[in-house]
Amino acid sequence: MRKHILIILAIVVLVAGGVLWWVLQPEPAQLSLSAVEGDRPTISAPREQTIPTVKVADAIGWKNGATPVAAAGLKVAAFATGLDHPRWLYRLPNGDVLVAETNSPPRATKGVADVVMGYLMNKGGAGVASPNRITLLRDTNGDGVAETRTVLISGLNSPTGMALLDGQLYIADTDALVRVPFTPGQTKITAKPEKVIPLVGGGNHWARTLLAGPDGLLYVGVGSSSNIADNGLDAEKYRANILQVDPKAKNFRVFGARLRNPQGMAFEPKSGALWVAVNERDMLGSDIVPDYITRVGLGDNFGWPWYYWGGYPDARVKPENPALQEYSKRPDYAMGPHVAALGLTFAADAKLGSKFANGAFVGEHGSWNRVPVSGYKVAFVPFGATGFPVKGSKPVDVLTGFLNAKGEAQGRPVGVITDQAGALLVADDVGNTIWRVSAK
Repeated sequence: MRKHILIILAIVVLVAGGVLWWVLQPEPAQLSLSAVEGDRPTISAPREQTIPTVKVADAIGWKNGATPVAAAGLKVAAFATGLDHPRWLYRLPNGDVLVAETNSPPRATKGVADVVMGYLMNKGGAGVASPNRITLLRDTNGDGVAETRTVLISGLNSPTGMALLDGQLYIADTDALVRVPFTPGQTKITAKPEKVIPLVGGGNHWARTLLAGPDGLLYVGVGSSSNIADNGLDAEKYRANILQVDPKAKNFRVFGARLRNPQGMAFEPKSGALWVAVNERDMLGSDIVPDYITRVGLGDNFGWPWYYWGGYPDARVKPENPALQEYSKRPDYAMGPHVAALGLTFAADAKLGSKFANGAFVGEHGSWNRVPVSGYKVAFVPFGATGFPVKGSKPVDVLTGFLNAKGEAQGRPVGVITDQAGALLVADDVGNTIWRVSAK
């Protein structure tokens, strides 16, 4: 009898183990990455995941002189090395470059989702403490390398966006927009930051991006605290939005709404319209939902969390919101599923040849919820004379090689800007380097 019981128990364990193995298998992509890119991406049926597909490249850094690989006709070299988790860049009028050395603030671990997120951050190279500072880089002799490096201001709270306006340097901390008096040429700020408006912190999507407009107003990108309002809409108040801030009155309004995680923002040079790079939702399969770049106007609503890509319903979100469906704006251009599109800048003053003369550069930090992985590169979206992406076009690789032959992450690109000479600067928060891409 005891022998029979042991045999039955062994069978149960094997069956349970087999079921668990099957449940934990990643859900691989069924479409090519290209099929889910461009102005008319394929939006396939959702494949909802109770246990998420997890695939993130192990972060190892750059070894033995390795560098990213630039597109044909371009070359890449280090502008600055030895930084501490550099994520965002800003160019001052005198050519100095500011870099936000920053990371997520400490997170509370309240459940399985928080444990999984902590694991992903550590594996992907984002588990380091935030340096909480902005460093100034100066190329004194114009050779494409920053010879001067100084800590401009420290003691911040997970800062990301930076903007100079009317003699003030505005900084987007994770929980507040602050400002300090500043004149280009300074290498040190000792003034205590003044709070302009509070921002809601906590949860996921901690980075707050910032853009100064020609109208004297500021635009702040504030991501959601969760994937699909998992903790209720009260936890998402003033989040998943682009806020328009009047810095003189110290107040704000929602400019563009229901964007899950709006990050890089820039004004398109021909039309003057505001564009943004957005991270879409997870756990609907490896093929959707595509991250995107899109034009945003006052009052635009993109549907999160109830809808994606202009009206596709997310059945996981309760209660439903059918009245919003017809008003959910369709994004303009898909960068591909789960690529983590973060950085965005236009080629207005870039000098990288005719192929990269009119369009947007996008820093793709890289996926965690797709098999095979996507992103981990800088891409270029060609624009036409109307101020929109060329119809039928696909993103063009500008800087690759962040993944080595083993699929390990030597680096991960984030913020992108152009420098005073027209080269492209790329913040690499895993490689702790600012890369400079220029014409050969």
